[in-house]
Amino acid sequence: YVLVEFPYPSGEGMHIGHARNYSIMDSYARYYRMKGFNVLYPMGWDAFGLPAENYAIKMKKKPQVITDENTATFKNQLQNLGISFDWDREINTTDPDYYRWTQWIFLKLYENDMVYKEKLPINWCEKCKIGCANEEVVDGTHERCGEPVVKKELEQWIIKITKYADRLADDLDKVDFPERVKASQRNWIGRKDWTDISYPIDGYPDKSIEVSTTRPETNFGATYIVVAPDSNIADMLLKISPRANKSSIKKYIDETMKKSELDRMIEGKKKTGVFTGLYAINRLNDRKLPIYLADFVLNSVGTGAVVAVPGHDKRDFEFAKQFKLPIVRVVVGSDGDKSEIKKISQVEEGEGLIVNSGFLNGLDSIEASKEISEYIEMKGWGKRVKRYHLRDWIFSRQHYWGEPIPLVHCEKCGVVPVPYDDLPVVLPEVEYYEPTNTGESPLAGIDEWVNTTCPKCGGRAKRETDTMPNWAGSNWYFLRYLDPSNNNELVDASKAEYWMPVDIYDGGDEHTTLHLLYSRFIYKFLYDIGVVNHDEPYKKRTVHGMVLGEGGVKMSKSLGNVINPDSLVEEYGADTTRAYLMFMGPYDGVSEWNTRTVIGVNRFVKRMDDWISNSIEALHTGSKDIDLKSVDDLNNDLANLLKRISNDIENLKLNTAIAAIMEFYNSWKDNLLTSEQISILIRILAPFIPLIAEELWGKFNEAESWSEAESVHLSDWPNVSVTSNDRELEIPVQIDGKIRTVVKIDTNSTENDVKEILKNDEKYR
Repeated sequence: YVLVEFPYPSGEGMHIGHARNYSIMDSYARYYRMKGFNVLYPMGWDAFGLPAENYAIKMKKKPQVITDENTATFKNQLQNLGISFDWDREINTTDPDYYRWTQWIFLKLYENDMVYKEKLPINWCEKCKIGCANEEVVDGTHERCGEPVVKKELEQWIIKITKYADRLADDLDKVDFPERVKASQRNWIGRKDWTDISYPIDGYPDKSIEVSTTRPETNFGATYIVVAPDSNIADMLLKISPRANKSSIKKYIDETMKKSELDRMIEGKKKTGVFTGLYAINRLNDRKLPIYLADFVLNSVGTGAVVAVPGHDKRDFEFAKQFKLPIVRVVVGSDGDKSEIKKISQVEEGEGLIVNSGFLNGLDSIEASKEISEYIEMKGWGKRVKRYHLRDWIFSRQHYWGEPIPLVHCEKCGVVPVPYDDLPVVLPEVEYYEPTNTGESPLAGIDEWVNTTCPKCGGRAKRETDTMPNWAGSNWYFLRYLDPSNNNELVDASKAEYWMPVDIYDGGDEHTTLHLLYSRFIYKFLYDIGVVNHDEPYKKRTVHGMVLGEGGVKMSKSLGNVINPDSLVEEYGADTTRAYLMFMGPYDGVSEWNTRTVIGVNRFVKRMDDWISNSIEALHTGSKDIDLKSVDDLNNDLANLLKRISNDIENLKLNTAIAAIMEFYNSWKDNLLTSEQISILIRILAPFIPLIAEELWGKFNEAESWSEAESVHLSDWPNVSVTSNDRELEIPVQIDGKIRTVVKIDTNSTENDVKEILKNDEKYR
């Protein structure tokens, strides 16, 4: 099962990155088909969501029409490239027959107590009258219109993904993901051992602040407390703060509410805050700690309050310097520096020897952390807890273009799920779907759709008008490919057992955190309710690199350097386009567009075609003689090439594979090929230049007309070996991911022998 991330079909059509990634994985899929595997390589469309709705509003068309137009364009582009997707399995997240099962999954979550509703603050654009995702808020303004964003509380449906936090973290050990992908997953889950400590507020014996820390051993070095301005703690502090401080506190809270969490977390920006006029008491040393509000503290992390140790946290240090607060060293790091901390370079954030900390002095950080946590618990001042960065998944969106949430609100029965037999709840097609003034979804204004009857009592009811996030349809799509026409169940169990888990899942860096996390969560839930028989959806995840424009700059419309795959196919043909996209650089690296190299690859493809065609003609007509003295040498080189190509495809090193084919051609282009050599070489070329390979295969077999049974892509991958008297190997040499030369070495050569050969190679030097 070879899976690629299905695209959002944008109005601009497929970009060069899509073309490259799909071409690489197509070669991989074609290779394994020829190896005898039953290969599933499907494609579909992730077409719901805000980008599609925004584009439809801009174009003044219905999203349904825009989606149909864009998917047709994408599909045509992919077919022009010769990508061997199984179009019989094509899916679209906006198809009611598809999102029926997205709604079914939601109802199963609801049925299993995995869904709840809560009033939460969201980013709200007054001009656009719409809720904004954190990613859409830049410097406190809505990226679409540039107007200030405020916080607005709305009822939201939420899914309890946190119940799966430990499994999502622990089960990463079961899968073959790049370590950085596993790290991004674990960092997002953010499982840490914390110590919550209570600090009494000076002068208010019945008031205290509960602070969370992951480094309790540094607590003797605490010099102030900072609180998230959007927390309940801040509200409490505002009520009891001195009158002289109230206006500045309220103003700071209002300013913070206009910022997204992303803006507040930006590294290196000037620290801001406001003093509350209040102090907390550190009972370890009776030090009075001034209490501040600061926007770099997030309510979603810990308890929403931080005890600041500026000697051992750079963020705390910057704030302390800004507000002229004391800095105390309590850890001596590996550099042995015991001096007063005056520069940020002296801030020791790692482990070390504890100093200036009473009964902890002389212990290392790990011992001290255990000792102080036990002491605080014994004193009744706090407790140890396991806490996660991961928060429950806000599932509501106040947009039109999304899957309707299959719930109704009954005056008598409350919230009632739509019966499974009544799915799908179809999104109504309307003329106007722009955002409302109330914060509700545009669906709220469609009375004939909203007003319904309660499935439970038959009384008057209203449909839920929030829609699902665009993640909803993309977190299980790989299952629907297995059984796209099944009207009775999400997927037939025997088909899921046969194909799952996915053998290899190719995608971009931008989806290695949230998409992987959400899809793994949903799959684990489906496993728990018996829909699938495995608890992880993907055996292996690979991450492709990025394509830059000429000169190493990012492609953009404004720079005029965007490369359109259509124009390449039109000028050079699909095979040259594919071959160049695979040759331009390592699969997982950053590749730079180079027009001269495209021309060179095109020249090579034509020459290879001519060479094999001439050999076929000579074979069929007997017009030219083959150099029999070179046949064995050519056979051995061909066998070596086959071995290298197989290894490179399996490891997604398509650039070095094509380089090896070029080297082989350059070595033997003046020789005619035997029948067996022609057969082997065409099959080697088939995954890379599938259309020309098909034509050559037809010529070779003297086929008068093409039929599927005669396709080279259904032939067997060659199986030949080097003769025993061959003692040479060709080794490609890469520098910065580019093939610079190929050297021949004896099979008994050592590493030092190879280095000596390279020293004398002009291309390498």
